[in-house]
Amino acid sequence: MTGTGPGTPTGVTLRLLDKADKEIVKLDRAIVGAVYKFQHEFRKNPEAGGFDLKQLKGHDRLWSARVNREYRALLLRLAGDDWLLVSVKHRGHVHRNLDRLTYGINQVTGAIEYVDLQVVEEGVLRPTAPTAQALPAEPAPALSPAPPSPPAEPRPETVPQSAADDEARLFSEFTAEQLADLGVAEPLVPIVLKLTTDDELLGLAEYAPRHTGEVLLRLRDGVPYDQVMEQVTDPLAGRRDDGARKPVDTDDWQTAVERSQTVVITDDASLQSIIEEGDFGRWKVFLHPTQEKLVHRAYSGPARVSGGPGTGKTIVALHRVKHLVDRLPPGHTKPVLLTTFNRNLAADLRTRLMSLGGPKTLARVDITHVDQLATRVVSESAPGSGKRRIDDAQALLEWRQLLLETGENRWDAEFLSDEWNQVILGQAVASRSEYFRARRAGRGRSVTRPDRAEIWQLAERFTQRLEVSGLETYRQVAERAAQLEIARRHKIEERRKRQEENAGPGNIHAESGTGAWLRHRYRHIVVDEAQDLSPAHWKMLRAMAPQEPDDLFLVGDTHQRIYDNQVTLGSLGVHIRGRSARLTLSYRTTHEILKSATHLLDGTDYDDLDGGTDDLGGYRSVLHGMRPWLRGAESWDDELDLVAEQVRAWHHVARESVAVCVPTNDMADDVVDRLARRGIVATKITSDGPKGGEGVHVGTMYRFKGLEYRCMIIAGVSEGKVPRSSVDAWESTDKTRHQRELRRARSLLFVAATRARDALVITWSGEPSRFLRPLRAPGANG
Repeated sequence: MTGTGPGTPTGVTLRLLDKADKEIVKLDRAIVGAVYKFQHEFRKNPEAGGFDLKQLKGHDRLWSARVNREYRALLLRLAGDDWLLVSVKHRGHVHRNLDRLTYGINQVTGAIEYVDLQVVEEGVLRPTAPTAQALPAEPAPALSPAPPSPPAEPRPETVPQSAADDEARLFSEFTAEQLADLGVAEPLVPIVLKLTTDDELLGLAEYAPRHTGEVLLRLRDGVPYDQVMEQVTDPLAGRRDDGARKPVDTDDWQTAVERSQTVVITDDASLQSIIEEGDFGRWKVFLHPTQEKLVHRAYSGPARVSGGPGTGKTIVALHRVKHLVDRLPPGHTKPVLLTTFNRNLAADLRTRLMSLGGPKTLARVDITHVDQLATRVVSESAPGSGKRRIDDAQALLEWRQLLLETGENRWDAEFLSDEWNQVILGQAVASRSEYFRARRAGRGRSVTRPDRAEIWQLAERFTQRLEVSGLETYRQVAERAAQLEIARRHKIEERRKRQEENAGPGNIHAESGTGAWLRHRYRHIVVDEAQDLSPAHWKMLRAMAPQEPDDLFLVGDTHQRIYDNQVTLGSLGVHIRGRSARLTLSYRTTHEILKSATHLLDGTDYDDLDGGTDDLGGYRSVLHGMRPWLRGAESWDDELDLVAEQVRAWHHVARESVAVCVPTNDMADDVVDRLARRGIVATKITSDGPKGGEGVHVGTMYRFKGLEYRCMIIAGVSEGKVPRSSVDAWESTDKTRHQRELRRARSLLFVAATRARDALVITWSGEPSRFLRPLRAPGANG
């Protein structure tokens, strides 16, 4: 130990082990505050007298240190000044049953593992939670329980031992040696072999080391043993050229810590931010074996990764960006594009990439949302146009005004707006004759040739209306940008052909019409939330990068599509066949919330962006928690009171980690006003993000895409609001459109529900939404 005295920095390294947050975030807020103070002081001088640092009896590396009067930190001493925080426990738990605390280096993965066998067994035998129908009238309880009493002695046997029960055991077909060979933590193997129910398995996965949980869940899902070995274990363990597994030195703790899921804490702000993330932000930072394989794979062309909420799609995209940057030759250009569908998500991607790769990585990446990118392309071609850009909602208002002024009543504004967006702009239709030949697959309502003539005339009048008003839609800009980039690509291809014919490089300074060198804008493009991009966006992006290996990498989930963009990537030149993969384990949303959220999609089919179908088969969570609460009220005013009561019940949770989601902007204003009258600070989420930095976040379902919170209320889930009453008007006139709108409304509710990490409450007034029927059915959450 270096330094000159107490309080003097000593160069101590303090790390946090994955899963330590499972205990910390459930503690009282005051205790979490004590953890902040503890890590601050411990990093300065672990030997300060107030910590009462002690080596636990019978353990060569496990120590305890005082956090406050009631709680103790358990730490592994990796080396002299290198400590790993593995748990924070009530003092009554620390010195009892010390033989139940096991730790070591996994002989297969080489990572450090810590297991409290007593906590695992109690988690496996968790009591059954009440169903949604049996919920009491009062608000859901706060998430911070009182300090626990000292534990009882462990039960001598947790599951039956008869021969008949052997057949009921989940992993009876595997031996202890096979499980250990997959990297299952050896102290847990005997418990694994006794599991008989999925609830027991999920309880084990919650507290077991992450790799153990992933292996067991995949085996339970029916993934063949050899495939689990290849996809999950081997990427961590590695094999030599002769096929033998690389040996692990189980005494080399310094090497092991580099292979472990830990976070090194260097300042107080870091600890505060990762604890307030609710799970140490680990799903934003760590790659798991299946994810890592996707990140580092060499692809022969465009590749796609799909997966439900919380499966780590975005972190895969971010790591993919870093991987691509690391392989670039030295330079100062930005040949990698990272894009998504809106401004808020693009800002979040920038922040997270900075945390992951630092300034050097950020300096080689262009991070922007697709509409901003399209605007940039168009502005280069025609600078200073001065037109004001409007979104789809504003464009729909313009359509309605046009129909009102012309007295046209045969066609409604929604149909014409979609026809213009999906067919005319979507296929770059430039003339009446082209529109007569345009494909309308999936549009539902059929139109005759005279109908097309009328629609085209209205579309021309609409375009003229925008022009006179000095307006243009973002979709118009995207389509124009796509055509400009396609023209640019053609010029590049023609120049390359001439070079090949002339057997020389030609003039490398040949310029395109935009004044830039005639070359593709990017070498690699990574797209997050790919399901919400329009056909014009994809045409633009396809033209921006050469068709070479590792050109496009996209992640998304069509179950979370919140805009009406029907896309078949292959028809737009983005061919992903044979280069698609799915992530199925959620590291954010609990099993209970996930199960309810997926019920919201019951009976609905979703596409895979390439002409096929997608589903959430095998989608599971490695976390356990409380079941969602469903609560009704007689009126919207009464429901607002319920919302305020529930927010108050979560008083131990940081206000910024609580959110209220509603169907409309007016309802969001009502919530903010009611919370303010109850003395609760709230901030409304706009297109630019939260208006202020403090308080409960309140907004419409659209605003919560890409966000997550510890506690979430979805209010106003009433029939006529979700889905909105106007949707059913399509049922008799356009059944395809009706189904599409219902699917989009379900997706919005699904997105909102899966923003919750620990607790979800759904409320309504009057008649509950039809989408809630599967959740309210007897036994639905059993």
